[in-house]
Amino acid sequence: MAVARTPRHRWIDEGSRALAAGGPDAVQIEPLARALGVTKGGFYGYFADRKALLEEVLATWESRSTEQVVDRVEHEGGDPMTRARRAAELTFSADLRPVDLAVRDWARRDAGVAERLRRVDNVRIAYLRTLLRGVAADDEDLEARCLIAFSVAIADHLIAADHGPRSRADVREAIRRQLFTATRQ
Repeated sequence: MAVARTPRHRWIDEGSRALAAGGPDAVQIEPLARALGVTKGGFYGYFADRKALLEEVLATWESRSTEQVVDRVEHEGGDPMTRARRAAELTFSADLRPVDLAVRDWARRDAGVAERLRRVDNVRIAYLRTLLRGVAADDEDLEARCLIAFSVAIADHLIAADHGPRSRADVREAIRRQLFTATRQ
C-alpha cells in the first residue's frame, strides 16, 4: 500500500505559521515535520532546502495578499469604499496579518525581503489609488489618502491610545468617511 505524501501546500502553510510565530529563524524543517506529524524526508521531494521553502512562503504570502485579494474584491464588486474595506479585511485577515508583520520585521534585516515587501506594498497602494481616485482633489490629495488608509490598516492594532468618549470603531468609521468623501472645491 502506497503512503500518501504530505501535500506541498501544507509545508508552505506550516512554514507561514512558523514565520508568523517566530520569524524566519523559526522556519526549520524538523519542527515543521513534527508539527505536520510526518518525517522530514517528504520535505525534500518538494524543496531543495530551507531557503527554497522560505522563498515559497514569501511567494505564497505575496500572491495571497495581492493578486488573490484584488481578484476576489473585484469579483465581489461594490462601490470603492466597499471594495477598499473588503481588500483591507482580506489583506489584514487573521491568517495573513501575522505573516505580513513577520515579513515587515524580517525586511528590516534582509534586503531581498525588503524589496519583495516594497513590491507588495506598491501593488496594494496602486490598487488603493484606483479606488480613491474618484474622491481625491488632485494627485497630492490622492497620495495622502492612500498613505493614511494603508497606515491605518497596517498599524491600527499596534496603537493603544484611547479616543475619549469615542470607540476605536467610531474613529475608524470617521476615517473611512473622510478618506472616501470627495474633497469640496
